[in-house]
Amino acid sequence: MDRSAPGSAGVVRVVVVDDEALVRSGLTMILHSGADVRVVGACAGHEAVALIARERPDVVLLDVRMPVVDGLTVLAEVLRAPSPPAVAMLTTFDTDQQVAQALRAGACGFLLKDTDPAGLLQAVRTLAAGGVVLSPRAARTLLTDHPEAVGPPPEVVRRLASLTARERDVLGLLAQGLSNAAIGAELALGVGTVKDHVSSILGKLAVRSRMQAALLARQVPPAG
Repeated sequence: MDRSAPGSAGVVRVVVVDDEALVRSGLTMILHSGADVRVVGACAGHEAVALIARERPDVVLLDVRMPVVDGLTVLAEVLRAPSPPAVAMLTTFDTDQQVAQALRAGACGFLLKDTDPAGLLQAVRTLAAGGVVLSPRAARTLLTDHPEAVGPPPEVVRRLASLTARERDVLGLLAQGLSNAAIGAELALGVGTVKDHVSSILGKLAVRSRMQAALLARQVPPAG
């Protein structure tokens, strides 16, 4: 889904899910510093599914590791909704297998808990617009510790070689986190055409999500 029209009056609605109250408060304070971002709820994992269903946010920032109900369980439940929000996992990237599982399950981004305030706000805006968020450090960690997330390098090269020149253009912009609308504006294409290209790219690369395609593109940059 291309989330190009978040919230009312262009305000991005966010739910923060973390088991530590101090982390929730800190993230909420940072996000409220952006005039176009509003935190509509913050809770621990066991309260998350009900809160998200009630508030219907554009973006969820979800801690990977939580007691009682962990981030993977919440992610699976949230993504079953007909129009799920963009979900970015909050992590310290400590070689946790749950990170790779979240990638395969459909997370739209991975944010380090020490992300600077400006970066956090921009990430939320990107996610709300339908883009993906993956910092260089996060990409390196995923590819080093969880190479199974995108496949072995020879297979990655073969998949990328199957893309057309235009699909490589679209993939390059997708890997930068751009939404369908932003990619269309950059390449002078209609949003419908971009969606068709993205669907073709996901099929040829044998991945389920934009996040997986973006990660794969960063492992072996497309030629041309």
